[in-house]
Amino acid sequence: MAKKRIVIAVGHKDLGTNLPEQKAAVAKTAKVIADFIQDGWQVAIVHSNAPQVGMIHTAMNEFGKQHDGYSKAPMSVCSAMSQGYIGYDMQNGIRAELIKRGIYKPVSTVLTQVTVDPYDEAFYTPLKTIGRVMTEAEAREEEQKGNHVVEVEGGFRRIVASPHPVAIVEIDAIKALLDADQIVVACGGGGIPVMEQGYNLHGASAIIEKDLASGLLAKEVDADVLMILTSVDNVTLNYGTPEEKPILRMNIQEARDYMEQGQFEFASMLPKVSASVDFIENGKDRCAIITSLDKAKASLKGEAGTTIA
Repeated sequence: MAKKRIVIAVGHKDLGTNLPEQKAAVAKTAKVIADFIQDGWQVAIVHSNAPQVGMIHTAMNEFGKQHDGYSKAPMSVCSAMSQGYIGYDMQNGIRAELIKRGIYKPVSTVLTQVTVDPYDEAFYTPLKTIGRVMTEAEAREEEQKGNHVVEVEGGFRRIVASPHPVAIVEIDAIKALLDADQIVVACGGGGIPVMEQGYNLHGASAIIEKDLASGLLAKEVDADVLMILTSVDNVTLNYGTPEEKPILRMNIQEARDYMEQGQFEFASMLPKVSASVDFIENGKDRCAIITSLDKAKASLKGEAGTTIA
C-alpha cells in the first residue's frame, strides 16, 4: 500500500532570524516533522527565508561596496545561499531527531530553481522589501541601477517583485527522493527565481511567494496533504476586529467567496488560501491545512487548525 505524502511549508516564525535562533527553532520544528515521519508519512519540507535572504543580500552588497575586486550579489544568488544554510540546519536537525527515535532515513536538501514568467505583472509592481534601511543618496544610487526603492520609517528600502511560480526545474530529483521514501527539503524561500533564455536559466531579481511554491510542489509530487505552518492557529474571518472568528473547515467555494470578499490579508493569509485552493482543485482526495507548528499534529486529525477540502 502506497504511503501518504505531505508537503509541509514552514514559516519564518519557526526558523528564527539569526544563526543561534535558527538552530534552536529548527530543533523544535524537527520534532514535529519527525512525528509525521514516524507515523509513516512521506515528507517534503519547504521553508521561508525572509530574514535570512535579506541578511545575506545586505552582507554581500556591503562587503562588495567596501572591498575592491568583490562584486555585489544578485537576489537569485542570495536565495541560493539561504537555501543552502537553512537546509543545512534542517537536514541535521531532522536527522538527529530521527536517529534518537531509531529511524535511519536520509534527509537531503535540493537546491531548487523555480521558473517565472518574465512578463508577469508582478515585475511592474514590486512589493517585497529586502535589505537594510538606506539613506536618500543610497536609494537614488539603487534607482540609477534600475532597482526599485520605497520610502519607509527612517529612510528607504529596496523592493523586488514577487512573480508566480511556473515550474520547478529539479522536480524529477525531488520526486525520486520521495519515491525512495527519503525526506527532502526543497523550494526553500519559494525557490531560486529563474527565467528561461534559450538553453540557459538566468536568475531573476525577485522573491517567489513561499506558499505558492509549496502549493506547486504539492501538486507536482501528487501529495495527499499540503500543510502550511504560520504564526496563527487558524484562518479567521474579520481578522483583527472584535468580530474575529476562526474557521475550522471550509470547502473550495467558501474559500473563493472569502477571497473575493477581501477577508484575507494580501501579503500573509491570501497566498496561503490561494495555494491551498489551487492544490485541491488539481487532484482527488486532497486537503490543505493552515495552522501553527504547535497545532500541526492535532490539525492533521481534524482537531485544530483550518482544513480546506
